[in-house]
Amino acid sequence: MNTPKIRIRNLYKIFGSHPQNMLPLVLNDGISKAELLESHRHVLGLHDINTEMQAGEISVIMGLSGSGKSTLIRHLNRLIEPTAGEILLDGRDVMALPPEDLRDLRQRAMSMVFQKFALLPHQTVLENAALALKIRGVDQATREAEAMKWLARVGLSGAEKQHPYQLSGGMQQRVGIARALTADTDVLLMDEAFSALDPLIRSDMQDLLLELQRELRKTIIFITHDLDEALKIADHLVILKDGAIVQQGNPQHILMNPADPYIEEFVGDINRARVLRAGTIARAAEPSMEIAGSVDWSDTLEAVIALAAGRTDITVQVARQGKPEGIIEMRDLLAALVPYK
Repeated sequence: MNTPKIRIRNLYKIFGSHPQNMLPLVLNDGISKAELLESHRHVLGLHDINTEMQAGEISVIMGLSGSGKSTLIRHLNRLIEPTAGEILLDGRDVMALPPEDLRDLRQRAMSMVFQKFALLPHQTVLENAALALKIRGVDQATREAEAMKWLARVGLSGAEKQHPYQLSGGMQQRVGIARALTADTDVLLMDEAFSALDPLIRSDMQDLLLELQRELRKTIIFITHDLDEALKIADHLVILKDGAIVQQGNPQHILMNPADPYIEEFVGDINRARVLRAGTIARAAEPSMEIAGSVDWSDTLEAVIALAAGRTDITVQVARQGKPEGIIEMRDLLAALVPYK
């Protein structure tokens, strides 16, 4: 197992005037979030968060409003200071960084893409994209050349002289992504980055993110409240409720094996054919089986349904990197489409 890029241990955040005084009530007395607010006028934002994020993967943190997901991501670069706990980046304790090293981390190790784009309205698209390098003191010609490269990569060639108000929401968010890529940090923090976009544009941005990730293999921490989005892009999924982790792991495993009634309800209405992968339900083939066709390990069950074309008595081969890895019978597919009960 590789050493995690980011490791979070026993992280707590209490909002209020005396958070350290409230911490023993949470740690030792087990006081609930509701009771802490009602009796002590403090808010338990994060409760004993323990998770690991691997290099080169997309870790999605999701939950409903108030679950603590945006609070959590802002701890990674210490925009919010924890009440207790530990955050390690490449084994280095982020909480112990002096101010100069913390500034360096924010400029060189982590970059953010925000829900509301956070572009500077008085600067051009090119100037916005090159901002991180300007702050580092990179000369104008070098930073603009790098920014132009990434603007082209996200489909904004020719827009570099425009200002943000002249762009659509989707184009503005592409500028935000180009700015983060120009910064050339190992870690991208994306806080509800696509939530403000129309559904079709949002889908396009998800596809763009996945395309870039296949090429760049960044460590991406992505915040969303949308389960469809999470299942589409996540390598590792962390589901929060009331500031605590309810379940985490491979998103396909979570969908097939919800840990408690909250997760069951959360995934109950999802279009399983659209998000479940063929490899998730594939099983070993028997020698005598007749194969009617083949799909890829990463194809959704929609591809299997399309291949079956209404037939219920066929067996489909599942291949990975061109080699047979298993089969799906239609009864397996039908069983997988039924939500967990």
